[in-house]
Amino acid sequence: MKATYVTEPGKLEIKEIAEPQITNAYAVKIKVKAGGICGSDIHIYHGTSPVATYPRVLGHEIVGEIVEVGELVKKFKVQDRVVIDPIINCEECYQCKKNRPNLCVKLRVRGVHEDGGFREYLVTPEKNIFKIPDSVSYEEAVMIEPFTVAAQVNSRGQVEKDDYVFIMGSGPAGLCALKVAKNKGAICIVSDLVDERLENAKRLGADYVINAGKENVNEKIDKYTQHIGANVVIDAVGNASSFEQAIEVVSKGGRIVVLGFTDRPSKIPQLLITKDELDICGSRLHANKFPEVIDWFNKGEITGKDFISHIYPFEKIQEAIHLVETEPMKVSKVVLTF
Repeated sequence: MKATYVTEPGKLEIKEIAEPQITNAYAVKIKVKAGGICGSDIHIYHGTSPVATYPRVLGHEIVGEIVEVGELVKKFKVQDRVVIDPIINCEECYQCKKNRPNLCVKLRVRGVHEDGGFREYLVTPEKNIFKIPDSVSYEEAVMIEPFTVAAQVNSRGQVEKDDYVFIMGSGPAGLCALKVAKNKGAICIVSDLVDERLENAKRLGADYVINAGKENVNEKIDKYTQHIGANVVIDAVGNASSFEQAIEVVSKGGRIVVLGFTDRPSKIPQLLITKDELDICGSRLHANKFPEVIDWFNKGEITGKDFISHIYPFEKIQEAIHLVETEPMKVSKVVLTF
């Protein structure tokens, strides 16, 4: 079978390798049907991921069809359409027992620490797969995994109906967070530096948009929130200044969720956190969000097709990555088909 390998940073090859076989009675074999290119895949390709190891098969946004099941598999059968949870956790550590598998002390992620799904077949334990609705195409189902990340962000921010939610950054992660927040009934404000991205945010439901390069963000947030401030700020930009600004525009008793990240320190006066009793938290991957997100897709409350801008056969992955890197304003989600 064919698999897409990053053999070393900057070097990507499609290799012919042996087809995987089931060796565990609780495992299933899947024919990969589609996979989404994530920003983290680009970082791994370039060698800028702090956690990836090489050589590595990319891909953690993966869907496919079961072609074989282990003898003790009970919940799935051949021809079931499934999405794969990329998280591999030990189920034994304190974090796992507290229902936070995304923080497992032995955490491994497919496509990062283990080979991912940009290949024709893979084998995985049945506990790591979920059925996808028949009404959702494989291409659209690729968006289920990114929406688990968005569900986690909204959960960490405790987003509720009528909350003012300010999302900094209108890339794929920010826009997925926007859709989930709107689904919860929040009033959403999105900022970015590019008007085309902001138009896309408006199309996807943003109540207000701010061009941070042309407008005073603090003044706009004050105006749009009726001088309250944003109850929830989702920082999907992740640089030192965006975190500092989040502190400035959040409401008293508000919540700040850090999704993007940098290793550069931010200058945050402790006084602002204490006097306004702010909650500041990080958000990583997801904690058992697949069932919730699949239910949204099944009910049509959230759809993935609005996010997909390009579809390529996986053999053209280098062309697809080139598009992501050179035409970012034209790209939302690029999907590979297998």
